[in-house]
Amino acid sequence: MYLAFFGLNEKPFAITPDPRYLFLSERHAEALAHLMYGITEAGGFIQLTGEVGTGKTTVVRSLLAQTPQHAEIALILNPRMTAPEFLLTICEELGIGVQDEATNSLKDLVDILSHYLLRAHGNGKRVVLVVDEAQNLAPEVLEQVRLLTNLETNTQKLLQIILIGQPELRDLLDRNELRQLAQRITGRYHLCPLTVEETVAYVRHRLRVAGATADIFTPAALREAHRLARGVPRLINVLCDRALLGAYTQDRHEVGASFVRRGAMEVFGRQLWPWWLPWSIGAATVVIVAGGLLVAWRFGSWDHLTAPLPAHTAAMHARAAPPSAPAVIAVSAPASAPASLLGSLLAQNPTATTPDAAFGQLFSLWGARYKAGTADPCTQASAQGLECYVQKGTIAQLRLYNRPAILMLTDDADTAHQIVLTGLDDEHAHVAVGGAAQQVSIGDLSHFWFGDFILLWRPGTHDPKALGPGMHGAEVLQLRQQLARLTGKPAPTAASDVYDGELSQLVRDFQRAHRLTADGVAGVQTLVVLNGALARPDSPQLASLPEHGI
Repeated sequence: MYLAFFGLNEKPFAITPDPRYLFLSERHAEALAHLMYGITEAGGFIQLTGEVGTGKTTVVRSLLAQTPQHAEIALILNPRMTAPEFLLTICEELGIGVQDEATNSLKDLVDILSHYLLRAHGNGKRVVLVVDEAQNLAPEVLEQVRLLTNLETNTQKLLQIILIGQPELRDLLDRNELRQLAQRITGRYHLCPLTVEETVAYVRHRLRVAGATADIFTPAALREAHRLARGVPRLINVLCDRALLGAYTQDRHEVGASFVRRGAMEVFGRQLWPWWLPWSIGAATVVIVAGGLLVAWRFGSWDHLTAPLPAHTAAMHARAAPPSAPAVIAVSAPASAPASLLGSLLAQNPTATTPDAAFGQLFSLWGARYKAGTADPCTQASAQGLECYVQKGTIAQLRLYNRPAILMLTDDADTAHQIVLTGLDDEHAHVAVGGAAQQVSIGDLSHFWFGDFILLWRPGTHDPKALGPGMHGAEVLQLRQQLARLTGKPAPTAASDVYDGELSQLVRDFQRAHRLTADGVAGVQTLVVLNGALARPDSPQLASLPEHGI
């Protein structure tokens, strides 16, 4: 419903564990490392716990996406079953055929599983059993899980077991009758909720993956989302989705804290107040009490301390006080303001600063053709291999993108103008007004420009989208090759088209070098900056850059 309104390609806060939206906070990365250790190292149990909605299932899916080729994983998502059903499910997950007469026999099922594990070990395979929602395991099934760890050779266990569950799993394994199992746990990790900083990064990450090109939530809204959701990712998703819907219904492109609070009241079904309200009430109470005490002291039983002074004492005080002099206020004459070159250009060329005129000039810089009065400019650009990038930013950001842009200006009479920025140096901006090139000071430009701009770029692929860990395809391969060329390395001949950890680190290094949010996700902003950094000398640029061969 609100996607087009906020410029999104898809819903950013769906609660389904889509790997494209995977956000590995420091805690999630550590949890994933524990699970990877459980796959690559032999022996014992690995235990991962966390509150509902903290991202345990997301970590599991990330684990499955990174499974080494030598490992086979049997994943059990619903362990509410009997011991024979549990063993039979393991066999089904591993693709082991089981005869009908053996389906209810624990001995037969264990024997079949044991033979399979021995063959897998002989072939250099690691077999891992991952049990999600393990707090729902019945005691007799947990005992069977323990017995499975007895399947071993002289040097190592044949089956590695990873138990994932809510905090109740820890209480379950602390029972005295399960102490033998608890003693075999070689790794424990508890997944905590996100911090405030991680919540901010998490929300912005999901918005970028969904196609957002600017911040939609205010900093106060993000802090409120963390407070009300207590850092739980699933609740953050729900609250942010409701907040977007609420802002959309009120035609607001910026989501403030009040929209998050309103969404939380709908979700939780109770009244919620801003975080500062209890403190304000407390402070007001203190002020009222203090004021009451002051009034009591001033007008109460101490009245004798405030009796009029004797006449001779009052006269002495009057003689000591100097006569009051009238206040003198110095007013300086206003300095004459320097004439604005840009203001004069806007006033003299009203027909040359229309949207059609500006788009015509911008398209011509790219060797493209713009037809006024037909399809919208961005549709025309897309048909010619170009893409629009609409943003609100600063001169520094325009330097970073290094592409000509249409700037939306407002003169002193509140009249809107559109001009094309064609170049930038340290102190001046080069603009095209009515087809003529002009040079104005950046200070002069800043008087009329409040940050809105549109630029064109040529992505090399149709309908560019944000790229992140777990994705694969031609776009990912192109990203890897572009980053290699930017660093001066030869283009790899057999580069991977999978967005793996190595590519994520390359993206993170590029983002850090260009003062972008270093999250390892190649969002549209990162792609535009990369495109500008690799621009050919013959392509439109704000400042010339060394050629990188793209």
